[in-house]
Amino acid sequence: MTGGRGIAHLVCGRRAKWLVLGLWVVVLLVVAPLAQKLTDAQDNDAQSWLPGSAESTQVLEISEDFRPEQIPAVVVYARDGGLTAEDRARIAEDVRELKQLRDHGIRGAETRGPVYDRETDPRAAQVFVPITMDEQGWERISPAVESIRDDVGESTGGLAVHITGPGGTSADFAEAFEGIDSTLLFAAMTVVVVMLLITYRSPTLLLVPLLSVIVALFTAQALVYLLAEHGGLTVNGQSAGILLVLVFGAGTDYALLLVARYREELRRHQDRHEAMALALHRAGPAVIASSATVVLSMLVLMAAEMNSTSGLGPVAAIGVAVALLAMLTLFPALLVIFGRWIFWPVIPHHGDPDPTERGVWARTGRRIARRPRMVWAVTAGVLAICSLGLIQLRAEGISNADAFTGKPDSIVGQEVSARYFPAGSGDPLVIVANQPQAEEVGRAVAATPGVVPESLGPAPGSKTVHEGRVLFEATMSDPADSEAAKQTVERVRDAVHEVPGADALVGGGTAALLDMDEATTHDNILIIPLVLVVVLLILCVLLRALIAPLLLIGTVILSFAAALGISALAFRYLFDYAGESTDFPLFVFVFLVALGIDYNIFLTTRIREEAARQGTRAGVVTGLAATGAVITSAGLVLAGTFAALGTLPMVAFAEIGFAVALGVLLDTFIVRSVLVTSLFLDVGEKVWWPHRLAFSARPDPGTPGAQSHPARPAFEDEARPGPKRGSGGGGPQGRDG
Repeated sequence: MTGGRGIAHLVCGRRAKWLVLGLWVVVLLVVAPLAQKLTDAQDNDAQSWLPGSAESTQVLEISEDFRPEQIPAVVVYARDGGLTAEDRARIAEDVRELKQLRDHGIRGAETRGPVYDRETDPRAAQVFVPITMDEQGWERISPAVESIRDDVGESTGGLAVHITGPGGTSADFAEAFEGIDSTLLFAAMTVVVVMLLITYRSPTLLLVPLLSVIVALFTAQALVYLLAEHGGLTVNGQSAGILLVLVFGAGTDYALLLVARYREELRRHQDRHEAMALALHRAGPAVIASSATVVLSMLVLMAAEMNSTSGLGPVAAIGVAVALLAMLTLFPALLVIFGRWIFWPVIPHHGDPDPTERGVWARTGRRIARRPRMVWAVTAGVLAICSLGLIQLRAEGISNADAFTGKPDSIVGQEVSARYFPAGSGDPLVIVANQPQAEEVGRAVAATPGVVPESLGPAPGSKTVHEGRVLFEATMSDPADSEAAKQTVERVRDAVHEVPGADALVGGGTAALLDMDEATTHDNILIIPLVLVVVLLILCVLLRALIAPLLLIGTVILSFAAALGISALAFRYLFDYAGESTDFPLFVFVFLVALGIDYNIFLTTRIREEAARQGTRAGVVTGLAATGAVITSAGLVLAGTFAALGTLPMVAFAEIGFAVALGVLLDTFIVRSVLVTSLFLDVGEKVWWPHRLAFSARPDPGTPGAQSHPARPAFEDEARPGPKRGSGGGGPQGRDG
């Protein structure tokens, strides 16, 4: 006890608080400029997402020896009644102008076309404009497409003009990611401000956690930037967006828990420094354990095959670790510096009664204690029924056409192009083979169902031969992002792999999607069990028990299944989404288990603390009463920050945000408050097995001799009648409630 409080005083002592503030001011001055550079350090090209060992990744690397990495923007012209002479003249003039383009990586001189849908009376035409995708490709893809659009103009007079293909689609994705940080920051800040106002009922108090979270965010972004620039860490728009959400959500959660405990101690101690030291000593282990759960769970993602998933692991871990550091140092120092007035207008005074003693959560705990077995059985049954919605889950990938919440021009152009041309045009298969066997490989490709035979040929703008290898392309008859096209890739790979000595590889956009799906399936099977093992071990160490952690893991899995089941139904029948990305279950699982277990940690550590004093059954009700309000507030904040992902115009983000927000709410209001509480009440002391608490005889709170006020709050370990020990004002150290 003394040692823990001594360490806490290093943060919030009378002089130490100013030193902590000064150190963080210096940190902020250093990291703020670096944090602004994180967007420039993002790597959103294909290789940052693809699995490193995949066949499509190998083709992408080999193809750079033949030509600079490039993707075509496809300009589509169409008129249902047939192109007029004026239309064809306009197209020819556009091609001449496109050939002059050089800015933003556009390789105008290599423009191909126009290609008409038929020789006589054509109804549509395609023009292919290659765009270089080097290290700056992602940043300039949108300006490049805008330059093309400036040349070709808009649809007029019945002639439809659209820019599609990989270039057009990539530009729309880039625009969706553009401003992601500012959009999410504004949305997350709005959620946090509103929830803190509701929770604290203090316009002044909300500024302290908000300021601390923003400092933590800048620090985390700066560290991630430095690792991306000098440590080889892969950061893309997805991981940068989730970093922001995690820092805001986790940081605010830790602040809420600490403030709740600080309020308790302010009612018992005159000296705010002593009150904060005790609050840190009591709440610190739960906050640290919670953070460790998230950090280690995120680091497990590094074992993933997908580059985007493995890169997210350290990014998210850094964010949560920095949030923990800020909330255990800067945040308490600021609270102590400002003093009690920061709680205005509801200022806690020494000697005030504890409002949790007769609050809604105390009454809820007493009601559950009457028939706990029936309560947990019914609750578990309802969650199991909700999980049946999993049969509606279609986490098989999302096509480009279904990836946006709206319908950008590239998707409209894709639909128009598919009416007149082979649906896979503009995003061909890319085949690499040894030169002596190239002709045989070409015949195998052309003979494969799903490939347009006459499309087989050298890749435009590439070398014919490089170090004994050749590269050529082929168009598929199905849309490049369709399931049918993926099956074509599998058939082509089977065919070319059988050519002796060819060492043939098949890549391209569709092949990359196929490889990503396979890698994600592997990651799901590997990562999910590893995360469960990590969380179980942390719970065992924290609670020094086995039964309680196993029960908690079971409730989290049930909560995850229910959240996924409800989400799947909502996506089908409420939002009308076409499906889910293949990594959707993995991300939702990791975030829900790592973050959802937080609330169980907050509750069960308090229950264990109380069980040592008054027995498990009474301790359960006391723990629920003491933590109910703060955990509810924390859950609402975290759910709101993840729901902010829905402000982005991409289905994958919206789905992750909805499912995680729903799962957090289930954990907050159902799993933690009802299911875990009733299970612990039903199992009783045995929940702590094999710890000695499992064998300590305590009176049942409902039997004569038991404590009549189960919502008694926790105070000092030495709480008992007698004078208060140590400094901090008069009055008893503890009371019966």
